[in-house]
Amino acid sequence: MRELSEIDVVGVVGAGTMGNGIATAAAAAGYEVVIRDIEQAYVDRGLAAVEDSLDRLAGSDRLAEDPETVRERVRGTTELSDLADADLVIEAIVEDLDVKREVFAELDAIVADGVVLASNTSTLSITTIAAATDRASDVVGIHFMNPVPVMKGVEIVVGERTHEAVVALAHAFAADLGKETWESDDKPGFVTNRILMPWINEGVRAYDEGVATKADIDRGMKLGTNVPMGPLELADHIGLDVVLHASETLHAELGDRYTPAYLLKRKVEAGDLGKKTGRGFYEYD
Repeated sequence: MRELSEIDVVGVVGAGTMGNGIATAAAAAGYEVVIRDIEQAYVDRGLAAVEDSLDRLAGSDRLAEDPETVRERVRGTTELSDLADADLVIEAIVEDLDVKREVFAELDAIVADGVVLASNTSTLSITTIAAATDRASDVVGIHFMNPVPVMKGVEIVVGERTHEAVVALAHAFAADLGKETWESDDKPGFVTNRILMPWINEGVRAYDEGVATKADIDRGMKLGTNVPMGPLELADHIGLDVVLHASETLHAELGDRYTPAYLLKRKVEAGDLGKKTGRGFYEYD
């Protein structure tokens, strides 16, 4: 297994919101980054998002260098084989177990022995993903929070066969990115989504059942529990489709207490997914 001091190039699979955020954070910390997606249009969109993020971070304590200097450390590709020289690979693609396992099996054949393969999954089993490879002891969960360049927290998820040294490397890498970590066993939803999804769904049910206005539900939770966003605001920020998918995954694993709220499903069916579509529980410019 590589030591943190031996990691120079970080591969990121997936150029979407989480992938380009991870790429931004890694480049800002001084790593060379290769970000891969399946179509050039997705790669270009991801690279543009990296540039936008760096411009927003310019002059803050999160970015010690000129944005263009950091941007030059990031390159994009549509070829998974271009990650062959990566010293650490982080997968941040769609939350589909079969797709992730397929990608991990391909990565296992491409990258060198001793290279750690990490998943940014928020709900899926690290053990099951790792079983698609011949290096299960070198597979770990590194679950970043959105937006990655800003959020301080990273959840480290330990699979059944993840080696202790790999867990330590994951913590150290996140710390090198300026993050703070906590650790979870490989149980459905880990720490964050196991607790967060019922909270969001109960907020949606409270609104749907007329307990209070959406504004008062969010205001009450912010003022009453000192969280930065209420459940409806947060759902819009995450993406209602993402919340629904996570809730459905946990419902299948853990039972009725994770049943998705009816109004959440209705919003997703209507295409009102939150900030990314301009309308969710609230409307956005």
